[in-house]
Amino acid sequence: MFLALLLSTSFSYDVFLSFRGSDTRYGFTGNLYNALSDRGIHTFIDEEELQRGDEIRPALVEAIKQSRMAILVFSKNYASSSFCLDELVKIMECVKAKGRLIFPIFYDVDPCHVRHQSGSYGEALAMHEERFTSSKENLKENMERLQKWKMALNQAADVSGKHYKLGNEYEHEFIGKIVKEISNKINRTPLHVADYPVGLESRVQTVKSLLEFESDTGVHIVGIYGIGGMGKTTLARAVYNSIADQFKGLCFLDDVRENATKHGLIHLQEMLLSEIVGEKDIKIGSVSKGISIIKHRLQRKKILLILDDVDKLEQLRATVGGPNWFGSGSRVIVTTRDKHLLASHGVDRKYEVEDLNEEESLELLCWNAFKDDKVDPCYKDISSQAVAYASGLPLALEVVGSLLFGKGIKEWESALEQYKKIPNKRIQDILKVSYNALEEDQQKIFLDIACCLKGYELAEVEDILCAHYGVCMKYGIGVLVDKSLIKIKNGRVTLHELIEVMGKEIDRQESPKELGKHRRLWFHKDIIQVLAENTGTSEIEIISLDFPLFEEDEEAYVEWDGEAFKKMENLKTLIIRNSHFSKGPTHLPNSLRVLEWWTYPLQDLPTDFHSNKLAICKLPRSCFTSLELSGISKKFMNLTVLNFDGTECLTQIPDISSLQNLVKLTFECCENLVAIHDSVGFLDKLKILSAFGCGKLMSFPPIKLISLEQLDLSSCSSLESFPEILGKMENITQLELKYTPLKEFPFSFRNLARLRDLVLVDCGNVQLPISIVMLPELAQIFALGCKGLLLPKQDKDEEEVSSMSSNVNCLCLSGCNLSDEYFPMVLAWFSNVKELELSCNNFTFLPECIKECHSLILLNLDNCEHLQEIRGIPPNLEYFSAGNCKSLSFCCTAMLLNQELHETGNTMFCLPGTRSPEWFEQQSIGPSLSFWFRNKFPVMDLCFVIGPMGKDSILFRPIMTINGNTMETQLTEKRCCLDFRALDYHILIIGTKYMKFGECLDKPLTKNEWNHVVVSIGIEPTPKDVIVKQTGLHVIKPESSMDDVQFTNPYKQPSFKEKQRLVDIVDCHRQFMQQQTTLVSLKPHVRQGGESFSLLPPQACKNNMNWDSNSTGITSTSSVQGYEIALQNLRLDMGVLQFVQQRKRLAILGLSQQRRMASLDLQQRRGREMVSLLSSPSLELMVSWQRRCITSVQGLQEQHLPSTIKQNFEGCNGIYEAKVSEMVECNSNDGNDNDRTSSPVEQLPMAKEDRVPSKKYQHVSNMAWDPMELEYLVHIQKINLSQTTQTL
Repeated sequence: MFLALLLSTSFSYDVFLSFRGSDTRYGFTGNLYNALSDRGIHTFIDEEELQRGDEIRPALVEAIKQSRMAILVFSKNYASSSFCLDELVKIMECVKAKGRLIFPIFYDVDPCHVRHQSGSYGEALAMHEERFTSSKENLKENMERLQKWKMALNQAADVSGKHYKLGNEYEHEFIGKIVKEISNKINRTPLHVADYPVGLESRVQTVKSLLEFESDTGVHIVGIYGIGGMGKTTLARAVYNSIADQFKGLCFLDDVRENATKHGLIHLQEMLLSEIVGEKDIKIGSVSKGISIIKHRLQRKKILLILDDVDKLEQLRATVGGPNWFGSGSRVIVTTRDKHLLASHGVDRKYEVEDLNEEESLELLCWNAFKDDKVDPCYKDISSQAVAYASGLPLALEVVGSLLFGKGIKEWESALEQYKKIPNKRIQDILKVSYNALEEDQQKIFLDIACCLKGYELAEVEDILCAHYGVCMKYGIGVLVDKSLIKIKNGRVTLHELIEVMGKEIDRQESPKELGKHRRLWFHKDIIQVLAENTGTSEIEIISLDFPLFEEDEEAYVEWDGEAFKKMENLKTLIIRNSHFSKGPTHLPNSLRVLEWWTYPLQDLPTDFHSNKLAICKLPRSCFTSLELSGISKKFMNLTVLNFDGTECLTQIPDISSLQNLVKLTFECCENLVAIHDSVGFLDKLKILSAFGCGKLMSFPPIKLISLEQLDLSSCSSLESFPEILGKMENITQLELKYTPLKEFPFSFRNLARLRDLVLVDCGNVQLPISIVMLPELAQIFALGCKGLLLPKQDKDEEEVSSMSSNVNCLCLSGCNLSDEYFPMVLAWFSNVKELELSCNNFTFLPECIKECHSLILLNLDNCEHLQEIRGIPPNLEYFSAGNCKSLSFCCTAMLLNQELHETGNTMFCLPGTRSPEWFEQQSIGPSLSFWFRNKFPVMDLCFVIGPMGKDSILFRPIMTINGNTMETQLTEKRCCLDFRALDYHILIIGTKYMKFGECLDKPLTKNEWNHVVVSIGIEPTPKDVIVKQTGLHVIKPESSMDDVQFTNPYKQPSFKEKQRLVDIVDCHRQFMQQQTTLVSLKPHVRQGGESFSLLPPQACKNNMNWDSNSTGITSTSSVQGYEIALQNLRLDMGVLQFVQQRKRLAILGLSQQRRMASLDLQQRRGREMVSLLSSPSLELMVSWQRRCITSVQGLQEQHLPSTIKQNFEGCNGIYEAKVSEMVECNSNDGNDNDRTSSPVEQLPMAKEDRVPSKKYQHVSNMAWDPMELEYLVHIQKINLSQTTQTL
């Protein structure tokens, strides 16, 4: 693949040749240079190789920058030259920064050797590394240089090129093919992208990923959309330059909108065919005929077609009717301002062009204003203001920067102040194209939003516009979204700053000089002027007064006479927020349809105000009483929204039965409200009812609200019972009750027939109703912090109900003070539950009956500090978390870590623990681990051992880096990530099936190529005190072949130095084998009666020396480095041995003081002390390590190592096996001793995990040992370890 994002067409050279002179200068490269020159291709070749030093010359760097493309001739000794490698790094930097083309030629070299630095390339780089490390001069800089070389080789080898193998073809024919291909690429004129492109690289890569241009299957169409001036055309041109070389036919149709308007659709079809086919003067009689010709001529041709600035569906139908019009592998890009246009044509691959970020914006501004990519320090503040004004719009940054080039700071300030009031005409004209394409009613609602409703909630905007115009405006709002004029973010309506300025300028132009004749007033100073001077007219339709929060109180004060609204006869919407008036209005126009006035200054509305079209009345924080509210309900019978939030004088809600059109009724935070009239419960059209925060409300009337969708009774601190439900209410789907001390629900709760979610937070001693099982659609119950939660209680007349089971599939009873007796009840009532959250409760065990929960896939028991026992595991459990369950027994932990539970690769478990299970065959110390795979990504389990953390909860997310590219890992919907605060060490096991890496891992990345993977864990936020102690990996064998997985670099062969180190290690073990031969001849001649001693390591040694028998784990594919890691661990274990020897001397000293004791008792005491403190760690460690070494050698047979290595290791193993067998045989001979005493091990203080011998040594746990033999064993082990350490 060519990386060809060409941004300029002015070059000094067509081709730059990079090669190893001693390999190919007077042969292949010289002939290639002559062939290129003969073809008229201006080629740079360095003629000064003999004068080269170690550093690349500036003139050569400039030649690279001034060359249109580079040909890289990778020969056998290319990597042995540091000069060639530095040159390659510079070339690849130009590829990335300036979009230069590269063309690699692998001259009698395997491309894999270049890509993975193996073979001669690996040896050359190893020599460079050895040279750097031996000199130690500028070591850090040189090692960074080495890494750059490796990365450059890898990136260059990934680009499509030519491979020449001696003897396969004539060299001159191979050169002829190269020259022809280079000529085609040089002669293909790239499109001009931008004078100074900023932020293009990442955006180009995103579009290319949507195109999947490397695939030859199918025809893909990608739409690029966004507002005018955002850089859609610039991006399309950059993508075109980047991938054009992959296609046989190319066409970039500029400005489709304007060309279609001026010349028609036929002209578009003729241009398309002419560019792709290469024929001039193509004439088409009609659009339908043109469609037939395009399909006939192009349906077998792989083409790249870009249609820029499309604004009508007919333009797409005439040029890109369907995927079957073009050959397989073709790609089409459409740029437009209208997202809906893409959807209408079936384009499902879409990319919305993003704003430039602050850094990119500043860079583009500086280039246009200062002709430099960095800001002048004197202009730093004013430049930031200019960037804020442009709001990431490239067009605005270019225009403003160019206009202010060479201007002083004062001129900058003046210009920016002017642009904020009256936008630049060029910017305005480009942005206005989308506005002009709207229908008249759509233009009106756009101006309403841009001038007055920006930042409002979408539902509120819909209500206001519906009331203002008398019709639903949802469709019109959708059109504005599709045309990128407005956006919906987090449920609120917003728009680009410059689009907002454009809309306000359009409204201002209707009456530039007279404020009173504007249709919309939004600027607070303009509104104050109109009200104070009483200059309003009948032209005004909307007033939206909202003082900025940073304004002083006196500036938010409006001094007026209250008469200003008399002249505004057509005022339909009046919104006043965050302001104070000197007096109330004496008159309100009867044309009003929306009245919203926060802190309304009077206790009543004007007496002559009788608007029969008033639909929305919001008077929060007003002085109204129940009496005035009663008057409003009788006066304005067409109200749909009534809001009296925060009205302190309101003590009761009066009879509002006349408001039968009411859709939304809220009286939140009315602190003195104590009664609600029964009529509130019988409003058939009411959808939203909220009494949030009414602290003195003790009861709520019965309700029969057939249209109700939302009911909020949260924070009603005196309300103890839920209202009776008198009939079916099938529209309410979610019910939230927070901080309301309800005690019970009525049996009529079952009338909420379509309730899906029930949320209870800190509701005290609430009891769930038995009728809850009769709600067929109830799927989720969240009860958080309900300390006195009671489960349904069965009455005598409810036996039929009690036999039913709820359909709830997600049940959360977190922090509800549940004890053991509640568990059977929970599982009985909610037997179909799939997700069960029981964190922060007081139970001590999970009952065995949980095994009957076949639907349960998620179980969370975090912070259940008293949990000791788990008596069963649900058969289909996928997610389990027992974070901070510090009382959980070792047996339960072992059961949960059983390998069979995790063999699906689709589990995620978290529980206390300090080390990875033994069945994780690949383990490493620290937060990461690497491996190689080929073909399909293997199914595996990952294990992380996480240490204690700070006070805050932390998110843990696995990270996969494949071939240097970090994959965004998203866990499935069952659990986004692990989120908790670990108080101690925890084990986290995650299967790769449980995680979601994207479609790219469901198929081979590169067939039969090895891919390097680094597994790690991301922690957000990153704390200083979180430790990832260990990382483990287990491949699921039935689903993944170990032939396609390796844990050492498959492309790297051991160097001579590494092989020599391995021989030294083998020599060490040959000596060890000879010593152990003597040990085998020993016979245990003294028996301790019937006493038996465990060979498990004593807990004291493990705690003090941090000894871990799994720390030496090496897989069958480990390399020499793996052996050295094991030996380093053995060297660390010398500390254990020294500790043991010290304890031995103390034990013998104590024994010498007790010589008068019986001989048998003396031997028993010495045996117990030595076994428990001396032999265990070293013996088990050596057995485990040597067995692993034998397995490791079997994995290295393909590397042609001496056969004696395997034989020596097998000999060592045989000695240990013989010793163990002999011990078992001797011990079995005494098996009939009925006087055997209990094991002293049982008397020693031991941790839970040490009470049961490990499976590996269970068969020797009852051996009888002679103290003399034990002392000799320790002596031999010390010699072995000393010699091993000396060898290291």
